[in-house]
Amino acid sequence: MANSTGAKFRIGLIQMACARDPNENLTKAEWRIREAAGRGAQIVCLQELFRSQYFCLQEDAALFALAEPVPGPTTQTLCALAAELGVVIIGPLFERRAPGLYHNTAVVIDADGTLLGRYRKMHIPDDPLYYEKFYFTPGDLGFPNFDTRYGRLAVLICWDQWYPEAARLASLGGAAILFYPTAIGWHPSEKPDDGAAQLEAWRTIQRAHAIANGVYVAAVNRVGCEGTPESGLEFWGSSFVADPFGQVLAEASTSQEETLVVECDPHRIEEARRNWPFLRDRRIDAYGPILKRLLD
Repeated sequence: MANSTGAKFRIGLIQMACARDPNENLTKAEWRIREAAGRGAQIVCLQELFRSQYFCLQEDAALFALAEPVPGPTTQTLCALAAELGVVIIGPLFERRAPGLYHNTAVVIDADGTLLGRYRKMHIPDDPLYYEKFYFTPGDLGFPNFDTRYGRLAVLICWDQWYPEAARLASLGGAAILFYPTAIGWHPSEKPDDGAAQLEAWRTIQRAHAIANGVYVAAVNRVGCEGTPESGLEFWGSSFVADPFGQVLAEASTSQEETLVVECDPHRIEEARRNWPFLRDRRIDAYGPILKRLLD
C-alpha cells in the first residue's frame, strides 16, 4: 500500500509488564493480541524483547540462553496467531543467528501468517543498566520497509528512536507508520530530579520524527520495576501514537498494563506533506558530510 493513499487502518500497541518466565510472557502477549484484534486492531505491535524481563541490566553469559532462532518457537506461535486472527503482528525478540552471534530483532508477520522478514536493531547502547553491546551485534539489514495487508510500515527499536537518520531512511522507503518497540525507564536515583525531563525528551524526539517525515509514529514501551530497588529500572510505559503533524492521538499511563487501539488515516500523510513539504525541499546534494563522524 502506498504511504499517502489507501484505506484507514487500526493499530494495537501492547504495553505490559514482564515476568521471569518467558512462557508466561508469551501467553500474556497472546491474549493481549486477541484483545487488540477483538477491538478492531489490524496491526499489533509488542514491546522490545517482550518474552523476557529486560536482561541487559547486567552482563551475564548465561542469559544468552534466552535467545532463539528466526524462524523459531516464538515466530511459530505468532505466525499461527496472525493467520487465525487476520492481523499483522510485530514481534520483537532476542535472535540467535549463530553460536556467539545474537541480535535484538523484530519480526514482521503478515495477516495470513507469512513471516515477511525482520529488522535488526542498528543502534546498540552501552550505558549503566543498558549493557546491550554485551549481548547484541548491530543490525546489518539497514532500515527495511514491509508491505503488509493493511499498509506499508517500518520498525525501529528503542535506542534507534533517538536518531533522525534512522527515521528518515525508514520513511524514505515509503512507510506510512514507524513502530518503535521499546524498553526504557528511569534509574531510581534519577527519577526525582530528572525523570519528567527524560520522559518528555523521549516523547518529543519521536513526535519530531513524525513531523519531519510526515508519517505516523507508534512507540510501544513496557511497564513495571525490574532488578533491585538500588540497581534496577522502573519502565515508564507511556506508549503512544503520533500523527504526521506530531499530535498525540492516544497515550498509555506510566505504570499500568494497557492495550491502545488507534485508527490511522494515510490521507493525513498527504495532507501533512502538501502543507509542510520537507521532503520536497531537502538538499540531497549538500548532505554528503553527514556520513562523517564529526566535522573537525
